[in-house]
Amino acid sequence: MSDVIAQLSMSLDGYVAGPGSGREHPLGIGGERLHRWVFGLRSWRAGQGLEGGRGGPEDELLADWIARPGAVVMGHGMYVTGELPWGDDPPFHMPVHVVTHHPREPLVKQGGTTFHFVTQGPGHALALAREAAGDKDVSLAGGADLVQQFIRAGWLDELWLHVVPVFVGGGRRLFDGLGDQPVEWRPTQVLDGPEATHIRLRAV
Repeated sequence: MSDVIAQLSMSLDGYVAGPGSGREHPLGIGGERLHRWVFGLRSWRAGQGLEGGRGGPEDELLADWIARPGAVVMGHGMYVTGELPWGDDPPFHMPVHVVTHHPREPLVKQGGTTFHFVTQGPGHALALAREAAGDKDVSLAGGADLVQQFIRAGWLDELWLHVVPVFVGGGRRLFDGLGDQPVEWRPTQVLDGPEATHIRLRAV
């Protein structure tokens, strides 16, 4: 069975988005700083239709991430927040299953991205994404609430954290709301970059 994998950039104080995240500020106020490490990498630039960029271990890490998934699961909040910034050619280029309470017809975009709106809950969205992904993995795109649900349910196999050495001080925290159930992870890779430390974790 394919793995379910999530990757998030996170501040030292545990935030994955800054304060006031929404359509006007998809990553929250100041949240763009958490993703600055990726903008100069060759693999990221190629995905945006740009030339050049920096190679090396960080780029290889990102290229591995890009190659693995065949479908995406996403929360409604993340979809609504990113809908306008993504435009007509979102960066997914694969089926995206949006967990929502608002039924609507699938939305076909350029580049192979189709948004499917799933009202039967995250477990059903995951089942549909596994079917769509075939022998590839399923990417859990977030937001933080949905990642927490997957962790509590034991559905998340790998968590890739890009820890940026800043304090955000407010916004959306990744590990709130997990309750008192112990969850153990095994580190499989730790990579230091100039702007972030990258930690790959696998659920035990």
